[in-house]
Amino acid sequence: MTTQRNSTQKTAAAKDAASRPAPFNPLRQLMFSRPNFLIRRLHQIGAAIFYELCHSESITPLQVGMLTALSMNPWLDQKAIGRELALDRTTTAEVLKRLSEKGLIETRVNPDDRRSRLSVITKDGLKLIQELQDSVRHAQELLMEPLSAEDQQVFMGLLTRLVEAHELRDVAARPEASTAVDGEPPSTRRRPRAVKRPL
Repeated sequence: MTTQRNSTQKTAAAKDAASRPAPFNPLRQLMFSRPNFLIRRLHQIGAAIFYELCHSESITPLQVGMLTALSMNPWLDQKAIGRELALDRTTTAEVLKRLSEKGLIETRVNPDDRRSRLSVITKDGLKLIQELQDSVRHAQELLMEPLSAEDQQVFMGLLTRLVEAHELRDVAARPEASTAVDGEPPSTRRRPRAVKRPL
């Protein structure tokens, strides 16, 4: 309860600060004109809120995302997991390894293709997801709280349009993208679908 109150107070302070005109800063103005910088900064803020509310340094937002995917789709192979979460092969394998070491997932050789491995969430993994559910939802709410309900819908709509437009353009321009091995982009692709990110 204390953590939620502190987070709400921080959000209120952020709103108050945002309402005051900031002194002119040429570098800040330049960086804030770049979508990539703003997206990365917002991701950092979202991750910080997640760690504050979830009270755990042993589980990351990406690991929660993978556990969520496996809780909804049991016995996925590495390629399918990477595709669902837009992760490259190396990142997917590393996160799966860490979750397996924690006993949160179980991995077996695919009986239909012994070159691949299938993963399923364990009871401990499901328990953790259930325990974190409220905190994860609250973290998302706090991230969006500076915006009105109407602005939140507009913001999410624009984000979705932007991502889907680039994904569609990527696939349409390079039909071979659908056959890339484990999400690894062919050397001819200019804009890979999967991007490395913190584990």
